Amino acid sequence: MNAGQVKELNIVLKADVQGSIEPIRSSLERMGTENIKVRVIHSGSGNITESDVMLAAASRGIILGFNTGSEPGARRLAEIEGVAIRYYDVIYNLLDDVEKALKGMLEPSYVEVIDGRAEVRAIFSSGKKLKVAGVYVREGKITLGASIRTIRGGQTISQSTVISLRRFKDDVKEVTSGYECGIGIKDFDAFEVGDILETFRTEVRE
Repeated sequence: MNAGQVKELNIVLKADVQGSIEPIRSSLERMGTENIKVRVIHSGSGNITESDVMLAAASRGIILGFNTGSEPGARRLAEIEGVAIRYYDVIYNLLDDVEKALKGMLEPSYVEVIDGRAEVRAIFSSGKKLKVAGVYVREGKITLGASIRTIRGGQTISQSTVISLRRFKDDVKEVTSGYECGIGIKDFDAFEVGDILETFRTEVRE
C-alpha cells in the first residue's frame, strides 16, 4: 500500500460466501484513476490459504478478507513473504481502506514556490573579509533561513541559505517588498551590483 512505482493495486479477495464477492469485486474495480488501477487478481469463498498468499506475493499485492479468516499456515507465510492481510466485516470500511491505499500509491509532485526577489544595489564588508549584499526587495519577502539563489545575467551562479538579515543595525527575521536590507548568504559573498537574489521553497502537491 506504500507509494512506489507500481501503478496497479493488485488484490486477492476472499469472502465467507460466493454471493458477497461480486458486489465487492465490482465496487473495487470501479475505483482508481486513469493512472492507478485496482485489479482483483483472484477471488473466492472460504478461508485465506497459503496459495492465496503466494499469489499475492508474486504480484506484490494485498489480501482482503471479508467475513472470513485465514489458515495458520497462510498467516505464517504472509509474515515471511511480507504480504499484508486485512480483515473486514463491513464493506464500507474495506472500500475506504482501498481508497486510502490508492492515494498512498500516487506519487507526489514537487513544486517550487518563489517567496521573494531582491536586487543587489550595494556591497558591504562584514568582518572576517566577508561581504553582505545591500538589497531592495522587489517582490514578496526575504526570510532568514530561506533557501536562496543568486542570479546574474539570467543564470544561477549560486544556491545557498540566508544566514543574516539586517535592517539598518537591527537583525530581523523577515523583510517584505518595498524595503531595503542587508543579506548574508552561507558560503557565498561574490555579489555584484545588479544581481537578483531569489528565495524559494519546495512544496509537495498530491
